[in-house]
Amino acid sequence: MGELSYAAIDRAYPYQVALPDDLCVMNNLTLIMEFCQARGWNYQTRSVAAIWPNGKQENFRLHCFADLASAEAFRDHFGGTLFDPKRDRENGRARGAWRRHEEWQPILESGPLSVPEILRN
Repeated sequence: MGELSYAAIDRAYPYQVALPDDLCVMNNLTLIMEFCQARGWNYQTRSVAAIWPNGKQENFRLHCFADLASAEAFRDHFGGTLFDPKRDRENGRARGAWRRHEEWQPILESGPLSVPEILRN
């Protein structure tokens, strides 16, 4: 079975939780995968570029679920931001950027996750 397109993921897994990419690597990725597998969740991941008014850009990993309850349980455990693919991406475009309106703040920890030292600036 082939990979799903971005648009297909957005349709089939519309409940999405955004975490900074730097939080979704190394041991953190293992924690995330084990958490989801223990619950038997079928989920997808994809990326989105967040852009703030001052021009700052950061990649986020979207953890995409078919149902809201799974997305909320994931967010309750790991933190993150609920992401609506129709509202939060430029005109709902599958490859559009996530235009943020608040001031950029670095996220170095979220729930049990923390950015590995090697990735901290």
